[in-house]
Amino acid sequence: MSDMARELLRDVRVAPSILAADFGRLREQVVEVLQAGARVIHVDVMDGHFVPPITLGPPIVGALSETVHEAGGILDVHLMIERPERQVSEFVRAGADSITFHAEATPHVAYAANLIRESGACVGLAFNPGTAVGALAEVTELLDMALCMTVNPGWGGQAFIAHSLEKLPRVRALVGSDVAVEVDGGIESLTAPPCLEAGANVFVAGSAIFSAPDPAETYRAIAASVDAA
Repeated sequence: MSDMARELLRDVRVAPSILAADFGRLREQVVEVLQAGARVIHVDVMDGHFVPPITLGPPIVGALSETVHEAGGILDVHLMIERPERQVSEFVRAGADSITFHAEATPHVAYAANLIRESGACVGLAFNPGTAVGALAEVTELLDMALCMTVNPGWGGQAFIAHSLEKLPRVRALVGSDVAVEVDGGIESLTAPPCLEAGANVFVAGSAIFSAPDPAETYRAIAASVDAA
């Protein structure tokens, strides 16, 4: 699955984030966006330590794995947790295809990246708005994706931080053309296109999609704004 995930992530993709979904209708809403064309489903995991909220864990990944994979999609797990290396194996067993962790969350960035790679999943490294792009520099050869947070992590529905656009060209220059550059936070049909122009190719959208009256139609609108696959 990692080869397929890698290929999907190299395309221009909109990744609906289930953090903003109606959890009483979670599978139904995931199916809606899959039928609308989504192939990357983003799962935000928060531990109450690295960020204040507590959210999802491996059981949710496991519950959605078959549905997403049968539709030809992948599960993109974003670990906003301390010491992510301690949890990688559980998420991979549950069905995660790509695991992104934060440079700020562990003193062992290279070790965590290698652990994810050895598990068979794609490797992503995230960094917060206040973190220098240079956090990527020593581990670029280990990465399949770099995630530039365009809000401070922890809460859905935040406004896009405009100066993130200044970082994206530097991120793209560091990681090269074969590594995905993902943006997460405040992404919708107006903020996605300038991120694309600045170097991003994967666009996480949560509240914009799942808080809309028609999530599938909103997904299609955001995808159209960046000519996503």
